[in-house]
Amino acid sequence: MIELAKDALDYMNSQLNSIETSLLLVSDEQVWTKINPGMSSIGNYCLHLAGNEYQYFVTAVGGRPLIRERSKEFTTEGGLSGDELIAKLKEVRSQSEAVLSTLTEQDLNREVTVPYDLGDWNRMKGGQASEGDAKDVNIIRTLLLRISAHYGYHTGQIVLLAKILSRTEKHISGKYH
Repeated sequence: MIELAKDALDYMNSQLNSIETSLLLVSDEQVWTKINPGMSSIGNYCLHLAGNEYQYFVTAVGGRPLIRERSKEFTTEGGLSGDELIAKLKEVRSQSEAVLSTLTEQDLNREVTVPYDLGDWNRMKGGQASEGDAKDVNIIRTLLLRISAHYGYHTGQIVLLAKILSRTEKHISGKYH
């Protein structure tokens, strides 16, 4: 596997470990708790991370069909346990690793199209785009950086919510926080 893809996946795997540790601290009910009506739950963030990683790595880079329903990632209020969410995240990671392991150094500068569901695109962009406009074009190198950063950002939110909900002082990452 090329170095940049390996580095991105190593980082994301360490974040996935922090998510798993966080989910072990809370009940399945707490996984779906929104501590403020305008906020997402741990479960919502897990669904969002799985959907985002799948869309960008498995669909855009790997060429598989888009199966993401982005809006549901934030409106779902239950139905999956912490264990099921971890399994979902790990399944997507497995698919991402399979796609990214085939990349070459030359692929890093290749442009890929990131398709979106039209309804999700219009909600995100606040417009009335047509079907052909619901897409972004990115370079794979940029996607590796952005998606791993995005993963870390939401992992921090999950860790914080788990600490608040469980009232723990445990160091989630195994380091100093």
